[in-house]
Amino acid sequence: MSSTPTLIKGGRIITAVDDYVADILVEGERIVSIGLNLDGGPDARVIDAAGLLVFPGGVDCHTHMENTFGASVTCDNFASGTRSAAFGGTTTIIDFALQTAGTSPLDAISRAQSKAASAASIDYGFHVIVTQVDERVLGDMQYAIRHEGVSSFKMFMAYPGTVMSDDAAIFQAMRMVGQHGGMIALHAENGTVIDLLIREALAQGHTAPRYHALTRPAIMEGEATHRGIKLAELAEAPVYFVHLSAKEALKHVIEARDLGIPVFAETCPHYLFFDESAYADDSFELARYVMSPPLRSKEAQNALWTALKTDDLQLISTDHCPYCMKEGHRGNVNQKPLGRDDFSKIPNGVPGVETRMTVVYDGGVRGGRISLNRFVELMSTAPAKLFGLFPKKGTLAIGSDADIVLFDPNESHMISADTQHGDCDFTLFEGRAVTGRVKKVLLRGELLIDNGDWVGRTGQGQFVARGELGGHW
Repeated sequence: MSSTPTLIKGGRIITAVDDYVADILVEGERIVSIGLNLDGGPDARVIDAAGLLVFPGGVDCHTHMENTFGASVTCDNFASGTRSAAFGGTTTIIDFALQTAGTSPLDAISRAQSKAASAASIDYGFHVIVTQVDERVLGDMQYAIRHEGVSSFKMFMAYPGTVMSDDAAIFQAMRMVGQHGGMIALHAENGTVIDLLIREALAQGHTAPRYHALTRPAIMEGEATHRGIKLAELAEAPVYFVHLSAKEALKHVIEARDLGIPVFAETCPHYLFFDESAYADDSFELARYVMSPPLRSKEAQNALWTALKTDDLQLISTDHCPYCMKEGHRGNVNQKPLGRDDFSKIPNGVPGVETRMTVVYDGGVRGGRISLNRFVELMSTAPAKLFGLFPKKGTLAIGSDADIVLFDPNESHMISADTQHGDCDFTLFEGRAVTGRVKKVLLRGELLIDNGDWVGRTGQGQFVARGELGGHW
């Protein structure tokens, strides 16, 4: 922790509700003053922010660092992934702790914390992926909310035979966490129907990556989303839908929210900037677009942008789940080429944690789709509020953590995997010219990024315990 005050002078401060020019004084890990002509004293480090936008640090509430799915492990660990996040203006992530067969959610949290503790360069929390439910597990989930600072739990309606939960298990978990200030996050796709479609496609000799998309139809995301909402309604509990991609799913979210049901949902940059036309041929290069759910129609993409503007979707996370296109890149094995002869074996997921802020600013704010204030809400404030981090995270206010991003709204540059800082060998945004660039990033008052240079320390991130979530529904 820095003992030297930091004075950020003359930046244009943007929060979810404010837009004004002022100075920010940081002492220790917190913001202690915001105003005009502030004086940090003779020892203060002064940062000139004139001409720059000043944002709260980004909060990405859906990342997969060093996560194992079957035979594959994501190519970013907590060291490379959180460093990459920092370069992108994200200062807090919420990652996942996986409950493996025969273990407790508390074991999952302990394992995840041991991976992150000495490696993470930014602050972090966890959702627990719950794969089996019984009375002991329900008790452990309640304990996690009360005593471990983990108040959200992800369950899958897809991937039968591995992580999928049936409706009764989801309902039981929803009912318990709803009573104790937690929330269930759902991956909503009809897993058993999709599994059938996959088997049929492979039996017909269809092995190319584009069949990943063709066997996961939008209507099955819509069906599962509707079912998840009804389970939550019966359980009298909130529900959060991860990586919503289809207008068939969005329709049910909008209808439920209009009825006052506590339903929340995120989308991801890849659904906002790419569509199903990417699956144009049988080339294995299209494995880079294999994520679940897959890319949808241009019509769906436009509907997602509209929903972000109207708060029918609450935030943009990345679902950063990177696997390399080249087997063995930086020592990573069982990556995308694992499914060269069988699309169902391609590890599902793409990188995104470093590009989120820039591409959404360029395509959203500069593109006229969302306001600057809404941008900050989507990047920082809404995820902090929904997942129990606010006002410690997600805003620029006296007493909040000094997680601060200085952003040049006018600097243009080209996105390329060659200049990214994670361990993935590709970005979906390769060659895209964007305007808007992260210049400096502070985490709890300490400088991590200084004009494109890494000045942080591996392991300086801290676990952030989250409280009950009910206060911000």
